[in-house]
Amino acid sequence: MTLWNGSYPFYPGANACFPFDTTRAVIVTIFLSVLATFIIILPGIPGRGRLLWFLRLLLGLFMGAVILNVQFTRDWETGWVQANTSYKSFSHVQVNADIGLHIGLAGVNVTLRGNPVQQINETINYNEHFPWHFGADYERSYSEGLQKGLPSPILYVAEKFSAQSPCAVHRQYRIAGHYASLSLWLAFCTWLISILLFSMSILLYGGQMLLLTATLILFSLLLFSTARNTLRCPIQLGPVPLRTDYGESFWLALATGLLCLLLGLAIIILNAVQPERLKLLFSLDKSSEEELWDKSCLPAQPSCSAQDGLMVPLGELCHGTGTRL
Repeated sequence: MTLWNGSYPFYPGANACFPFDTTRAVIVTIFLSVLATFIIILPGIPGRGRLLWFLRLLLGLFMGAVILNVQFTRDWETGWVQANTSYKSFSHVQVNADIGLHIGLAGVNVTLRGNPVQQINETINYNEHFPWHFGADYERSYSEGLQKGLPSPILYVAEKFSAQSPCAVHRQYRIAGHYASLSLWLAFCTWLISILLFSMSILLYGGQMLLLTATLILFSLLLFSTARNTLRCPIQLGPVPLRTDYGESFWLALATGLLCLLLGLAIIILNAVQPERLKLLFSLDKSSEEELWDKSCLPAQPSCSAQDGLMVPLGELCHGTGTRL
């Protein structure tokens, strides 16, 4: 096989990297649209309840957006390394590049970015996704990568997570990702139920559903951690290994789970200890207004109503209306 313009003819050009994840953009756009819609009607809420209502709305939308968003992110576990490595098979040419590994619930992404991007008359900027969720064929995706002639570092990293690899981590990550995703979908459903209960002023049950949401989120994190803590083969790229750690999605889900846990416990405790203060936080405490209304409408006060203003003693009425014979 001969070279053509410095490269082997069956290798395609570098994949064009889309600047952002479209699924994440759609989710964020939907929740921001809902937030903007409610902000428009915010001036119609009177008094102190306006700020409390806005804080409840902001916290509720934030929790829902995070729970739904981390389902589709690919950075639950990430790692980067910079190394001099061979670029293509059947070639001894080496390039200096950053190799990134991004593991999500539904698959793994391998990134290859040259330092600089333009090397050996090529643009080295790859981002390949290999899915392993139920219904996807990881081995087929890996075989298609071989047929396309992807760079050697990408194929080397992807091969570590294949079912045929002696590392034997494919099954653990696939099952853990599947059940973690299922747990997050249940958490999203319980979050919706809690929002519905709070809107119906059923605060105790809303707090309990929020507590269940936190439990499901933390359980999904525990499931993913079991796959990560399994014994794995080292990923060696040149003289340096590629090590991974928990990514942004993991820590964001953890923070959201703890937030749901604290809010759920606070609502349950306040409902048991100080229910009036809880009603005040949800703008449901109208006892003070009713008390003022009751005091102003006592019979002893003649200014209570128009009917009371027309009531006069019977003697005065007879004296004023009597006639002399």
